[in-house]
Amino acid sequence: MLRTIAAFDRIGEENAFAVLARANALIAQGRDIINLGIGQPDFRTPDFIVEAAVKALRDGHHGYTAATGIPILREAVAADLHKRFKVDVSPDSVMIMPGGKPTMFMSILMFGEPGAEIMYPDPGFPIYRSMIEFTGAKPVPIPVREENGFAFSAEETLALITPKTRLIIVNSPANPTGGVTPKAEVDKLVAGLAKWPDVAIMSDEIYDHMVYDGEKHVCLLSYPEIRDRLILLNGWSKTYAMTGWRLGYAIWPGKLYDLARKLAVNLHSCVNASAQYAGLAALTGPQDEVAKMIAEFDRRRKVVVEGLNKLPGVSCTTPKGAFYAFPNIKATGWKAKALASSLLEDAGVAIIGGPDFGVLGEGYVRLSYANSTENILKALDRMGEFLAKKKAA
Repeated sequence: MLRTIAAFDRIGEENAFAVLARANALIAQGRDIINLGIGQPDFRTPDFIVEAAVKALRDGHHGYTAATGIPILREAVAADLHKRFKVDVSPDSVMIMPGGKPTMFMSILMFGEPGAEIMYPDPGFPIYRSMIEFTGAKPVPIPVREENGFAFSAEETLALITPKTRLIIVNSPANPTGGVTPKAEVDKLVAGLAKWPDVAIMSDEIYDHMVYDGEKHVCLLSYPEIRDRLILLNGWSKTYAMTGWRLGYAIWPGKLYDLARKLAVNLHSCVNASAQYAGLAALTGPQDEVAKMIAEFDRRRKVVVEGLNKLPGVSCTTPKGAFYAFPNIKATGWKAKALASSLLEDAGVAIIGGPDFGVLGEGYVRLSYANSTENILKALDRMGEFLAKKKAA
């Protein structure tokens, strides 16, 4: 019998893909399923970006590139960050990645080992905890509370740091909650980290374009005092509706950059050449489609929040970013995962149970409003009918 190493018994997964698979299986059976589970824009990648990739292929960009990415794209990333946040970033600190997850993987792998502690948001993106446990490090959840608008508390976060802490993961705008941490809290966190100069920070800012109600995204690159230990995760998937292109980037501090380069050489060699030229077009071309997409997400956000707050036993804090709502379903009497499963099987609505995002996710479910307003309204109607008829399991 084949034997794997013990670490693989600790690795988790992202249940949104399991829900997607089940939803697709039901669709294949002829069921009418509305998928509000997967975190993926329902828009097409803008045509000019697609054409840039096609041109790259026709121009002969069929081979390997540098493991760190093509220089012109790394320069464009640095220029974009300077344009949007007035931060100076050397292209030599930019690494083009095959999506966002490899940056999580590499960062956690660099700092995680038995005896170490890594802090991560809870509720939060499930891959954080999965990878921490894989390395043998102790996962330390940073509570993200509804009463704080699902922003992290700097005071609470700093209180969790110990001499064993190697890495802190932060995420704003946040998945699964849509929470946006205000600048005042980020300021407090950065100031408090002065007492812990050996603790690294990974800031997941993949939703940085998607903020609403006049909120401003706070980029951690804006804090020079932590730049020598800050890893920034970002990419094209959400902003440009390019999830399937598998294109992201990371900003690495100098002492970690070459380690990340070596991991890239061992792991994936380089990122798809034509996709990198598509990414270049996205950053340097017109941003009209991005603005339209975000405006549409904003409209849907209001529809979702209003509709959820009308459902029996459901209340929903207004999310300030990303394209997720994280309603409180405690008053329905249902456990979150049981409700999500029953809604899919019985009502044809795919959502994700809060515990899939952490122990503090019980009592909540996640809905993605990266779907049409028509489908969202239909899903809300189905959820209302279900909750009115079905008692908690």
